[in-house]
Amino acid sequence: MTTVGVPAGWPTSEEEARAVQDELRGRVVLDEPGPPPGTGRVTGVDVAYDDERDLVAAAAVVLDAATLEVVAESTAVGRVSFPYVPGLLAFRELPAVLAALAALPGPPGLVVCDGYGLAHPRRFGLASHLGVLTGLPAIGVAKNPFTFTYDAPAPARGSSTPLLAGAEEVGRALRTRDAVKPVFVSVGHRVSLAGALAHTLALTPAYRLPETTRHADGLCRRALKEAARGTAAEAPTSRRAPTP
Repeated sequence: MTTVGVPAGWPTSEEEARAVQDELRGRVVLDEPGPPPGTGRVTGVDVAYDDERDLVAAAAVVLDAATLEVVAESTAVGRVSFPYVPGLLAFRELPAVLAALAALPGPPGLVVCDGYGLAHPRRFGLASHLGVLTGLPAIGVAKNPFTFTYDAPAPARGSSTPLLAGAEEVGRALRTRDAVKPVFVSVGHRVSLAGALAHTLALTPAYRLPETTRHADGLCRRALKEAARGTAAEAPTSRRAPTP
């Protein structure tokens, strides 16, 4: 497990964070198809929080894209680096996520985030931010549509409908299991929307959520529990003074 500090120069205010988003958003690459689904490696990243102890844990789990077997994993734990502000969640999560990715023994390939890419109020969610900072192809697969609207896809697995911000399509609502609530897929960086949908289907042979997300979710929760136990063990204990 890697211990993470807040990076030097990391934004500390909403104004600074939005300025960073504005600067980096123009670097998102949208005209690359991305790696072919089912080839190479694909990595899921996820985070868990312990707000009481001000801790965040991130996990990166690498799967063989053809077999979906786990081939590598890593975790990183640190202090929460930014307050909770809607639309700026990446600034809370990225220091730990980047540290977990850096601790992997080899290239991660495509990165699948439990969250959003272009499906973001400022069109720069975690998957886009992470992709730009690392240069890696990245997509977002979220559990809910955030602030966006969509029509329900047909019941069959593989059906999808546009995820809309007004008239703008920012992603797709994708049915990964027959007659089960869809997931919400958006481009992050260096992957087309068609490619993001194909990868998501390849990663969901048995469950609604991608195998990458399922593995990373369990690992980051375990890492957080371990870190919380360590924090509790280090905390000084108070003793009542003896009665005179």
